[in-house]
Amino acid sequence: MKLRLAAITALAALMSTAAYAQTTLKLVEVITSPERTEVLKGMVAEFEKQNPGTTVEITSLPWGQAFEKLATMVSGGDIPDVVEMPDTWLALYAGTDQLASLEGHIASWDNGATLTDKTLAMGRQAGDAYMIPYGFYLRAMFYNKKLLAEAGVAEPPKTMDEFMAASEAVSKLEGKYGYCLRGGPGGTNGWIMMAATMNGTNEFFTEDGKSRVNEPGSVAGIQFLMDMYQKGYAPKDSVNWGFNEIVAGFYSGTCAFLDQDPDALIAIAERMPAEDFAVIPMPVGPAGKAFPTIGFAGWSIFKATEHEDEAWKLVASLSSPEANAAWAKRVGVIPIHKGADQDPFFKTEQFKGWFEELNGEQYVPTVMPTYLEQWGYFGSTVVLESAQQALLGQRTAQDVADEWAAFLTDEQAKWKAKQ
Repeated sequence: MKLRLAAITALAALMSTAAYAQTTLKLVEVITSPERTEVLKGMVAEFEKQNPGTTVEITSLPWGQAFEKLATMVSGGDIPDVVEMPDTWLALYAGTDQLASLEGHIASWDNGATLTDKTLAMGRQAGDAYMIPYGFYLRAMFYNKKLLAEAGVAEPPKTMDEFMAASEAVSKLEGKYGYCLRGGPGGTNGWIMMAATMNGTNEFFTEDGKSRVNEPGSVAGIQFLMDMYQKGYAPKDSVNWGFNEIVAGFYSGTCAFLDQDPDALIAIAERMPAEDFAVIPMPVGPAGKAFPTIGFAGWSIFKATEHEDEAWKLVASLSSPEANAAWAKRVGVIPIHKGADQDPFFKTEQFKGWFEELNGEQYVPTVMPTYLEQWGYFGSTVVLESAQQALLGQRTAQDVADEWAAFLTDEQAKWKAKQ
């Protein structure tokens, strides 16, 4: 009898263990690099250790093909439980009712109360919190302390006028320039940000749907960047510069100022002593405000999951203050929890500008209108071609602003018609 009872007990335990171990979560990573994937694997391994019986399968999609590949997976029924969700995709998947609302989970989560207000606001871009952002790509201004001192600039600029004046002073040094201008691919954020700052608002459209990018203040912002280039405050080659070139232009000491996201800090910190540079908020315009562009990505749960509770546990684990701080340090984003700026890693001159922007009322993060169907084409083709023509003196600021405004107004009307 005892042997039989022992056998039954052992069988029950075995069946219980099998049932306990059968939960497998599919996690799709879309902004992929080898080092980044290894960091994610380490975080997932810690989650599995804390949640025996749940395993996580990671699928890493190359960024250049990620949008199409994920869309194919979803339409084919191979839907992941958890996905890395870029801000530019959030409206699409939330708008088609494919994502689970995380509001209830956040409300009952021990760490929910420490999420910053901007984290929650960004996660709610599509209505409910359909994602928990894992960090922010926020523009701030890198500056070279040595070049400013050599040029006789006593303080880093706080206003756009001071930024222009400091750039002029540095450009008088032989072989040096004030500003690492991104005139090539990926430069759209700079043009939009400067236009908004000089116009005193980052609203893209008026109430009746007209683009504000050709308003007088916006045109002044476009002219500001044109002046930087045409007056010789930016290198001649910068008309074609993309991300790698502007970052190299800064760490090589060619130019004194660079506006970029925290991911640029990784390459710069490897090549410049910490005491030689710092990061300040973007200079404010005539209205006393700056509108640095902000991008983000985060973790979302597909509504189709059969394991929402387990999927949430994974998202919560990846989003915990400890895990998020480690992730932010490795991938180059600003962390999401209150008090992160007190971490010795972030409590430096190199991170100060970003945290000031996130906490200061005069700095209003700008989210691009990625809900517009042709926004990608606008940024990658329309702005690139016309802005380069303007930099080279072939077109006026008003001319390109009118072209951009006509395009965006038309796209806004198309979007409105579908609502």
